Amino acid sequence: MSNANTLGALGLLVSDAMAQVLGNVSGSAAALLLTLHYRPGITATELADVAGITQPTTTRVLDGLARRGWVKRQSRNGRRTPLRLTSTGRRRAQSLQAARLQALEGLLAGLPKQDQAVFERTLAKLLADATVSRSFARTTCRLCDHRVCDGPSCPIGTRATELERQAAARERPV
Repeated sequence: MSNANTLGALGLLVSDAMAQVLGNVSGSAAALLLTLHYRPGITATELADVAGITQPTTTRVLDGLARRGWVKRQSRNGRRTPLRLTSTGRRRAQSLQAARLQALEGLLAGLPKQDQAVFERTLAKLLADATVSRSFARTTCRLCDHRVCDGPSCPIGTRATELERQAAARERPV
């Protein structure tokens, strides 16, 4: 079996596990819920960028989340309308995140600890090498538990910061 084929099978395994965990919540809705959980007060436009969906889709998904009582729009601040989770929405986001992590940990459980460490280093390298921008990082990490994977422990965020520093250094006058 080729590495690319195996990687594709792993991607489908993870995707199927996530679909099962999300149940009746779409991937877009989960992304908006979890993003609002970690970044309360952002706008629909910012959410659309993070979730990688269009503005009309974001509005439609937010309307559905609001009907469920999970999201509330705050009073406008100029042209911005900050969004926040309700207490029910916060509980739902926490429940989704816990189920997500449990499912993913279950996929790793069959690996001996030593193999898990090798796998973690390999994943970190693959993810860092794939990272091309901060926008890519936000979209790729839209379902991540940012309390667990943040700062130097996040290969994607670390690489995005490195790329930003390199760009800033190139822009500095000599």
